[in-house]
Amino acid sequence: MRKVFQAELHQIGEDLIEISQLVSEAIQKANSAFQGADTELAEEVIAADARIDFLQNNLDERAIDILALQGPVASDLRMIVGALRMSASLERMGDLARHVAQLARLRYPAHVIPAAIRPTFDELASLDMKIAVKVTELLETRNLELANDISAHNARVNELHAGVFKSVAAADWNESAPTTVDVTLASRYFERFADHGVSVARKVTYLVTGEWQPSAPLT
Repeated sequence: MRKVFQAELHQIGEDLIEISQLVSEAIQKANSAFQGADTELAEEVIAADARIDFLQNNLDERAIDILALQGPVASDLRMIVGALRMSASLERMGDLARHVAQLARLRYPAHVIPAAIRPTFDELASLDMKIAVKVTELLETRNLELANDISAHNARVNELHAGVFKSVAAADWNESAPTTVDVTLASRYFERFADHGVSVARKVTYLVTGEWQPSAPLT
């Protein structure tokens, strides 16, 4: 019976890694669609999000069954509860990648971001893609140095996000209202993606160390 229980826990861990890999693929493709005004790629990201949602639902149902039937305690209980919370963050990251792709589709054939501010979004996207890759590696290895890297990348994302708001509020900003809304939303999507990556990293850190690091609520 114990072997079956451990196999179920292992499968939950494998499912988290699979979802994280799909999220990493989603943000990479979403950014390519976003930067290149590629509607076909955007549609691919949008359609693929259903797979992430499906896997998250399956993982959550399995974890809840284990809680109900096995009554886990101590580190096993931490693993299951942590998996439930991590799956929610990963699912939200997938949603945010989808939102980026939807912006690209909405504004086709134009680009979403004006040329003057595009380098900022290039860096935002690059950091998000690095975070996504490191989240997957962290789930695979539980190497907490990766958690520190994710936090450092997120700090830079926050700086860039604040800079976007300063740009659109500046006196020399002369873009249209729809463009301003798009820029603001896109920056928010990239910033929230990074925050959810940090949330996963904190939960892995908790599983490894048993020490909880509180964070701000995520949306």
